[in-house]
Amino acid sequence: MPVMNRSGEGHAVVLAWPFTSHPFALFNLTCKLAAFAPQVQFSFISTEECNGSIINAKNLDVPINVKSYNVDDGLPKHPKRPVTPQEEAGFFVSLIPENFKSGMREAVTKTGRNITRLMADGVLSYAAGKLAEDMKVPWVAFWVPTPYALSAHLHMHLIADIYRNGGDQTLDAIPGLSKILIEDLPQEVLLRDQSYPDSSPVLLAMEQMSEWLPKASAVVMNSYEELNSTLLTKDLKSKFQNLFYVGFLTIPVPLPPASGPDVTGCLPWLDNQKASSVVYISFGTLVVPPPKELAALAEALEASGVPFLWSLKDNFRSCLPEGFIERTRLQGKVVPWAPQSRVLAHSSIGAQVSHCGFNSLAESILGGVPLICRPVWTDNHMNARMAEEEWGIAVGIEGEVITKSGMVESLKTVFQHDKGRQMKEAICALRETVLNAAGPDGVAANDFKALAQMVAQNKCQE
Repeated sequence: MPVMNRSGEGHAVVLAWPFTSHPFALFNLTCKLAAFAPQVQFSFISTEECNGSIINAKNLDVPINVKSYNVDDGLPKHPKRPVTPQEEAGFFVSLIPENFKSGMREAVTKTGRNITRLMADGVLSYAAGKLAEDMKVPWVAFWVPTPYALSAHLHMHLIADIYRNGGDQTLDAIPGLSKILIEDLPQEVLLRDQSYPDSSPVLLAMEQMSEWLPKASAVVMNSYEELNSTLLTKDLKSKFQNLFYVGFLTIPVPLPPASGPDVTGCLPWLDNQKASSVVYISFGTLVVPPPKELAALAEALEASGVPFLWSLKDNFRSCLPEGFIERTRLQGKVVPWAPQSRVLAHSSIGAQVSHCGFNSLAESILGGVPLICRPVWTDNHMNARMAEEEWGIAVGIEGEVITKSGMVESLKTVFQHDKGRQMKEAICALRETVLNAAGPDGVAANDFKALAQMVAQNKCQE
C-alpha cells in the first residue's frame, strides 16, 4: 500500500550487486550520502550473506538513516556440489526483479515512506531502470570497476563487429581505449551473442546494461577523473545525463599507516626488511591461478632470493613444492591473510604480484608499489594492460602464465633493471595525482557534492 510522505522526507532505495567488492563500495557511498542528507531514509537491499558481511566489517560507522533489507539469493538449499561464483551470480540474477520488489515493499512498510529515488549497481541497470520507470522516480547507477571497463561495455556492439572481422587489434575505434587489445576484454563483452547460451541470465543483464545506463539521471564512478585520458573522459560524458566521479570508495586515501599489530604478524616481519626489497603476492579472494602456476611462482621466489610476503589461503598450501616453506623461512613469509592496505604502505615493499583487480591496482598506486601482473578473470586483463602500457607502472608475464623462468625475469626487471626504477617513478607520480584528486580542489569533491544535492532534493537534475 502506498503511504503519504511528510513534506521534505525522502526515501532512496539502494539495489546492490552482492558479489566481490561491489556491495562494499556501494554501501560506503550510501553512508556518505546519508551523512550529507540526514532527512532522507536510505534502504540498502541485498542478500542476507552480503548484508551480514558488510555489517560485520570492522570500524563501520553506519548513519541512523541507513537500514539494510535481505532478499533471496536463489541458491539451492542442498547443492550436490560446490556452487561456482559464476553460477552463484546466475542464481541471483534469475530472481530479479521479484526479489528486489519484495525488499522494496518491506522497506516502504517499515519506514512508512514511499520510494522517491532508486540507486543501483551498474550491473543491475536493466532492472533498476525498469523499476524506476514503473514507479515514476529518478534513478542513479553506480559503476564499481574502471572507467575504461565501462567504455568497453557501452561499445559492446562495435567491439562485437570488430571481433567478428578477425584479428587481435587494439581498440583504436573507441576513444581512450587504443592501448587495449581485443583479447583483454571481459568475456561478456567479447563473446556477446556467440558462445554464451541464450539462457545465461548474467550475460543478458550485462548486454542490457548499455541500453539502460544512459537513461539514469546520473552515473557515479568509483574512481577519479584525473586518472582518465581526455579522450575517455569526453566520450563517457557524452553518453550520460550526468557523470560523477566520487573517488575510491573501498580504499582509504591516503593509505593507513603501516604500523601496529596484525593477526598474522606481517607488519612486524616487514619492519625487519630493507627498504623496497620485498615482493608482496596476493591474487584476491575469489579466483587464483592454477596449482601448476602457484608451484612455479614458489620456485621462482626461491631461485631469485628476493624476500617475499605471500598471502595464500591455507587450502592452497598443498600446491607449493614440498619443503618450500621450511627452505625459505629466512627469506619469506606465507600467511593466510594480510592487511593489504597497510602492507602496501610499508616502506619495505618493492613490488606486488597481483591479479590486477581494481582494488589491488588502486592500493598499489596509493602505496607507490610497482606491479607484476598475472590477470585471472573479468576486467583483470584490461587493468593489467592499462597499468603496463598506459601508466608504465607494471610489467606483465609472458603469455600471462606463470613459469619459473618468466617470474624470475619479471622480478629482475622490477628489482634490478632500469625499467624497474622507471616504474617506481611512474607509480609515485600517479600516486601524487590521486592524492591531489582526492583533495578539496579535486573533481571528486565537487562531483560528490553535486550527487548528494541531487539525492537530497529527491528530484532529477536536468
